[in-house]
Amino acid sequence: MFEICPKCGNYEWDKQVSVDKKSVCCPKCGASWENLAFPLLILTGCSGVGKTTTARKLMERQQDFVVLDGDILFTADKGEYMDWVERIEGLTRDIMQCKKPVLWTMAGNLDKLKEAWNHRFFPEIYCLALVCSEAELRRRMTEGRGIADKEWIRNSVEYNNYFLEHDRLGDLALEHLDITMLDSGQAAKQVELWVHSKLANFQHFTT
Repeated sequence: MFEICPKCGNYEWDKQVSVDKKSVCCPKCGASWENLAFPLLILTGCSGVGKTTTARKLMERQQDFVVLDGDILFTADKGEYMDWVERIEGLTRDIMQCKKPVLWTMAGNLDKLKEAWNHRFFPEIYCLALVCSEAELRRRMTEGRGIADKEWIRNSVEYNNYFLEHDRLGDLALEHLDITMLDSGQAAKQVELWVHSKLANFQHFTT
């Protein structure tokens, strides 16, 4: 909705965004309008680490920002990963016009966030990875979620190790929060503090 020109009705994905991300211009008629830009906020981590549980606690704790699960926009066609990322960023772009930043939970396709067309509406992308020790991850997957699939567990352990060992994924910076010793409420509080630290310099964000 936001990308539709209010003057000529141009609905194509060809809007020009100012360098400071504060305005959008229609190339067909020259009309411009304000973009209430926030950073795109991502909460990531391997399967089983506790993203969904933490996100649920976040939803209970505050109303300053919207918390959404990226899987709600996923389609059955797994070949459309870029389209999935475009939908995430497009929906975020619209929601933030209501002065509400959005924190998404998503495990994969982080490398596509800055490749998406809708990326141009955001001043920055911040990504926080939840991590834990291998022993705790195995416990959460087997005891907490009842997962017995050895390949699934192995893949999660490897992905968790990647986050533990790297602070970048391509040109995307990664921050880490070790939740090995934290319950879901404690983890949510730390994520909330992280979100507020990233939004502190945006005047149209009010707590």
